[in-house]
Amino acid sequence: MINKIKSFINTPDKKQVVSNIFSLSILQIMNYILPLLTFPYLVRVLGIELFGLLAFINGIIFYFTVLTEYSFNLVATKEIAIHRKNKAKIIEIFSSVMSIQFILMLISFFLLLILSFVFNDIREYLYIYIFAFGSVVGKVFFPQWFFQGMEQMKYITYLNIIIRVFFTLLVFVIIKDKSDYIFVPLLNSIAIIIVGIISLFIIKNKFDIDFKIPSLELMKIYLYKGWHIFSSSLFTLVYTKSVIVILGVFTNNTLVGYYALAEKIIMIVSSVFASVQGALFPYIAKISRVSRDRTLVILKKLLIYSTILMLISSILILIFADYVIYLISGNYISEATTTLRILSFFPVVITIARIFSKNYIITFDLEKYLLPIYMKTSLLSIILMFIFIPLLKIQGAAISVMLTEIFATFYMYIVIKRNIL
Repeated sequence: MINKIKSFINTPDKKQVVSNIFSLSILQIMNYILPLLTFPYLVRVLGIELFGLLAFINGIIFYFTVLTEYSFNLVATKEIAIHRKNKAKIIEIFSSVMSIQFILMLISFFLLLILSFVFNDIREYLYIYIFAFGSVVGKVFFPQWFFQGMEQMKYITYLNIIIRVFFTLLVFVIIKDKSDYIFVPLLNSIAIIIVGIISLFIIKNKFDIDFKIPSLELMKIYLYKGWHIFSSSLFTLVYTKSVIVILGVFTNNTLVGYYALAEKIIMIVSSVFASVQGALFPYIAKISRVSRDRTLVILKKLLIYSTILMLISSILILIFADYVIYLISGNYISEATTTLRILSFFPVVITIARIFSKNYIITFDLEKYLLPIYMKTSLLSIILMFIFIPLLKIQGAAISVMLTEIFATFYMYIVIKRNIL
């Protein structure tokens, strides 16, 4: 077994991939463990209704997160990975992307203020929305795409772990009753902002990358590079994050809380294999420029192993759904249990979809197909949500999400079959 491992990591590139997989896996494990510690605590201390309110607010803030990220987590990662030997090009990419994201962050905050004048619910809890918006600021300051593209994830992995463990402990120290719910988004935002600021110092001092104000022409170039994926991601929002918002419109914070409870469990499980996918993405992007056949072999193995792992996880969720809900909430909640069972195979579907979109379609420069895929998927999602949610409430939301994700995944497979395989 040891000899096989040694034979696999027989080149510097492969050693770097293994190092990145290890670093991202550690980070993902911590992202998996820490919510498991705080998640049940917050549900029990705050109650389902306030937990649902925070989930609704996070659902709104996520729109601004997507706007400011502008698909650079994929596009910039790919550009950095391809040009990482060219320091001048790296500075160009870093400066252009950071400038664009900063401008988009300001636009997002301005939009939030406008929404507060239009909608009473947002105006009533505006200070909480602003606390939660801090996570958007932190993610702009934290260019994870740079470290992934440079295949140097170890720096941000340990930084993330230290900061997040500290602020996880603060959750237990500060949040003691329902009135402390306002500190949940605030603590999360402060943690992300601190990680972001320190990461910028690392980029400056370790990688010797200076920020240089880019020209408008350069920013236009990088905006255009990311447009297909960004426009697609806007439609992706409709069938991934809008369900919480639409459910909140048709029901109440309590039912939103039940759905958010089940969804949170599913998302934690779905993220387990994301670290491997993230670490392999820049490596696959480079290999695809050299050997198409070798790239396809790697992707096939990634798809098989990921699917098997998620399938096992999904079966366990299906069987033990009621115990999982009880373990986290302290109660047997039939609505949440049923919802969790409906969503139990979501980790399998979303894992396959991520590999199809990120590792196949984007790697092989087929981004133009993402927009029609997500446009049609979003249309289907809207139709399904407005049919099932009024009729079946949170179960209807879960059914809509599952059917929509299956449709999107199958659509991607057709595109890959026609253009790559």
